[in-house]
Amino acid sequence: MPPFTPRPSQQNILRYTGGRLGIAAVPGAGKTHILSALAAQIIHDNQLQDGQEVLIVTLVNSAVDNFESRIKGFFENPVQALYKYRVRTLHGLAHDIVREKPASVGLETQFSIIDEREAEFIRRESVNAWLANHPDFLDDYLSAASRSMRGWQITLIFWTITLTLRWIFPNEIG
Repeated sequence: MPPFTPRPSQQNILRYTGGRLGIAAVPGAGKTHILSALAAQIIHDNQLQDGQEVLIVTLVNSAVDNFESRIKGFFENPVQALYKYRVRTLHGLAHDIVREKPASVGLETQFSIIDEREAEFIRRESVNAWLANHPDFLDDYLSAASRSMRGWQITLIFWTITLTLRWIFPNEIG
């Protein structure tokens, strides 16, 4: 491992021996560097048992890339750290859990996660199917002249549902 001289406050972090660890500090204080050094130290000192890995969870993809680059930088040969750590965003970790253990969240082993485009298509098809089964639904609200313009009605209902879902679930629906 390349030489690294931690500051006194960082030395306590490098004495970590197991369990959960969280670090709160201002931007630029060296959190990413010290956590990367700790991960590299745990891997380098063979502190992991079979099937274990170091897990670092962060909020944004750029931090994932930064951690991975820094951890690899502590090794002369980055292959030494291969499969011994995982850096994920919260969403990425949730995805990993669902993929690796779908039963733990009530899913069958064969499931799929859809993207926003496919979700929009399903919402649109659902609205169209519902309107096809309830053709007179809007008649009480629309004038006779506007009843002939069903296309915009479908679009209006679709976007009303979409915007409502985005308001209710802002993080899940883009």
